[in-house]
Amino acid sequence: MAEPLIIQVRKALSMVVNPETGRNIVADGMVQGLTADESGKVRFALEFGAPAGNNANALLAAAQKAAGAVAGVASVSAVATAHAKQPPGPASGGHDNPIGLKKKPRIEEAGEALAGVKRVIAVASGKGGVGKSTIAANLAVALAAQGLKTGLMDADIYGPSLPTLFGLRGKAEIRDGKIMPVEAYGVHAMSIGLLVDESQALAWRGPMVMGAIRQLIGDVDWGGLDILLIDTPPGTGDAHLSLIQSKLLSGAVIVSTPQEMALADVRRGVSLFRKTETPIIGIIENMAWLEDANGKRQYLFGEGGAAYAAKELGAPFLGAIPLYPDLRAASDEGQPLGRDHPASRVFAKIAEKIAAFTDRS
Repeated sequence: MAEPLIIQVRKALSMVVNPETGRNIVADGMVQGLTADESGKVRFALEFGAPAGNNANALLAAAQKAAGAVAGVASVSAVATAHAKQPPGPASGGHDNPIGLKKKPRIEEAGEALAGVKRVIAVASGKGGVGKSTIAANLAVALAAQGLKTGLMDADIYGPSLPTLFGLRGKAEIRDGKIMPVEAYGVHAMSIGLLVDESQALAWRGPMVMGAIRQLIGDVDWGGLDILLIDTPPGTGDAHLSLIQSKLLSGAVIVSTPQEMALADVRRGVSLFRKTETPIIGIIENMAWLEDANGKRQYLFGEGGAAYAAKELGAPFLGAIPLYPDLRAASDEGQPLGRDHPASRVFAKIAEKIAAFTDRS
C-alpha cells in the first residue's frame, strides 16, 4: 500500500537541511501546517526566527522544490513566516511568561526546592491515549531497580493516573509544612490525586493548574534523588511551559504509538522542547505490536512509525514496547510486573539508555 501523500511530502522535506543548524527543516520544527489534499495540492509554512536569516528565501525555494518533486503533487503553496519572542511580562506566577521575564518567576523559585535532585526528566506525549503514564510509572520502577534513587511526579492535574498505577489510596501525609512523597516499589511518588478527593472534578483554569504544579515541585519533600521523572499532561500546554520555565529539566522523553495521527503530535512536542533548548533524550514507541500465541506479530497501529519519526527528527529512538495484556492488567491492579516479565525487561533496557544519557549530560 502506497504511503499517504502527506507522509511522502514530509519525507521529502526532511531531506532539506537548514544550514544554520545542520539539521533538516522537519527536525528543526520549521515546517508548520503541512496539508496535502486529494487533488495533490500541498500547503505549508516555513517558520523562521525573527528576523528571518539571510537563507530564508533559498531555504523556502528548496523546500518548495523538494515537495513539488514528490509523485502525485500537483502544486505547492508555501510561505515563510517569522515569529518574535514575547515581550517581558509580569512575574506574578499567576500568568507566567516563559520567555523574557525580568524577574524570577514563582515556578523557578519553587524549583529551587529540588536542590537535592540531580536530574529532572519530563515524560511527554503529543496526544492522549498513547500509554504515557503507564510508561512513566514502569520506567520509574525500572530505574529504581537499577539502584537509582528515583522519584515520579504526576503532573497531569486533570487526569492523575499514578494512584491507580501504583495502587495508592488515601491522602498524602504533611510533615513540618512539607508534603511527604509516598514510597511505592522503590519509587518516591506524588500526584495531585493524593492531595484531593479522588471523586472531585478539578474544574480549574490555567493559573490554578500552574499553582498545583508549583506545589508538587516546591512543597513536596523530594529529598535527595538521582532522577525525578515528571509525567506531564498530553499535548504542549501550560504545564510543559511552566516546567521549562522552572529551569529544572535535564531532558525529555516522548512517548508515541506508531500511527501517523500520534506521530504528528510527536513532531510538535519535539519542536517545543528544542525551541526551549530542552534536550530530547529520545522517543519511545508504545503499543508497537501484539504477539499471538504462535509468536506472530500483528501491527495493529502501523509498523515502525515512531522509529522512522525519530530518525526523521534526528532524535534517538529508545525502543519499542509491544502490547502486553499482562501489563494492562497489572496497571489496573496497581502492581507493576515482576522483573522477569518480558515487559519489565523492555523497560529495563530503555531505563538503562535514559540513565546513560543523564550520566553524560
